[in-house]
Amino acid sequence: MNAFASRHAIIIGGGASGVLLAYQLLQRSTPDFRITLIEKRPEIGRGLAYHTGNPEHVLNVRVANMSALPDEPDHFWRWLTSREGVPLPCPDPYCFVPRRIYGDYMASLLTMSKGRSWHRLSIVQGTCIDVSEAQSEVTVRLDDGRHYVGDLAILATGHDVRSCLPGYVDPWMPPSAAGIDPDATVLVLGTGLTMVDYIQSLVHDGHRGPIVAMSRRGLLARSHQRADPVRIPEAEVPFGASISQLLRWFRGRVDAHAAKGGDWRSVIDGVRPYTQRLWRELPPASKRRFLEHARAWWDVHRHRMAPEVEVRVTHALYDGRLTVMAAKVAGIEPNDAGARVRYRRRGQTEIQSMQVGAIVDCTGIVKDPLASANPAVRSLLDRGLARVDPLHIGIETSPDCAIVNRDGVPSRRLFAVGPLTRAAFWEIIAIPDIRNQCAELAAQLARVSETSIAARSS
Repeated sequence: MNAFASRHAIIIGGGASGVLLAYQLLQRSTPDFRITLIEKRPEIGRGLAYHTGNPEHVLNVRVANMSALPDEPDHFWRWLTSREGVPLPCPDPYCFVPRRIYGDYMASLLTMSKGRSWHRLSIVQGTCIDVSEAQSEVTVRLDDGRHYVGDLAILATGHDVRSCLPGYVDPWMPPSAAGIDPDATVLVLGTGLTMVDYIQSLVHDGHRGPIVAMSRRGLLARSHQRADPVRIPEAEVPFGASISQLLRWFRGRVDAHAAKGGDWRSVIDGVRPYTQRLWRELPPASKRRFLEHARAWWDVHRHRMAPEVEVRVTHALYDGRLTVMAAKVAGIEPNDAGARVRYRRRGQTEIQSMQVGAIVDCTGIVKDPLASANPAVRSLLDRGLARVDPLHIGIETSPDCAIVNRDGVPSRRLFAVGPLTRAAFWEIIAIPDIRNQCAELAAQLARVSETSIAARSS
């Protein structure tokens, strides 16, 4: 990465990723380094994950692991305990707090910045529709005609959500606002953590009718337990092995730990420090096999729900309000009462049908950037300033987060952080991973800026 006068960084996206990067840049950069943070929502720090107001929508990671600062692991817990006049939402750092509270924490990070840093940050509400790069600058344009020129731009747009299809209910809208009949059968497509949130929303709003959650495998996320990570020496991890060899080694570690009375969660959490390197060194064919055959199993064990959420879901299953089905939709016929849905259960050939009052698509995270409706991402792809990785799971980035153009050249001025970079980092959707990525990128950009200043002064 060559040195240049990086004195103005434009961060596109003011959710968790954008706020974490802005905070780190304020702390690490020189006094002349300015930051513009662009967010389409009225509030910063919330994004898609932390805007919910439902108190039953809690974090999927315990408080102890949700510090925004890599070098202060208890920072979030200290923030929770220091709020005057606000009751502590949980008894200890091994609990799971409402996501709305975590959004408050994210937003507070930028007000914590030391006095001389605050004036260097500009927060702009608007939607970025175009990003262009010239030899000495980048230009970011908003949908209202405003434009900003900087030395570099960083995409921190988080998860891209598919537009709700006609006839489907928006999973991010409360069921009561969507007009769902409380006694109707509701079909939820997808059985991941978004589905879990929506089930809680239905119950919270007093829904009385049956709920059917359907996915290809019918897998539900496992729950967290109080299990400490096992220590796995780096020398024992089979970096560069094929996916079959890697899974064989991993299952052996789980079995050996379980034979001693241990919990499988400890092994998964023990591998976590190595997951990004494992992904990076996995042969391309093995990456594809993992995505096709093992990803769903990994996700339900790796991305777990809070214990109290599991209790609610289990109660809904046992009392018959919720049915989880491994099946695939074969056809949907709208009618006056909602829709007649034809489906085929996994492993069967018979087509069955059911009448539902509403269909909720909880599979809506866009996994292929070519299907993105995000205008900032679209503009980079259309201009040839970015390209999709061979597996179509993210835009291609270099190890230092630089966006790679259509010719395979990493940019000196365009970067990305967070879920957009999963093609390079894979495990990059949770705060513990994103905070490290943002700290490392901020340190890198700050060093470049200092080098440029020194060069100009000499």
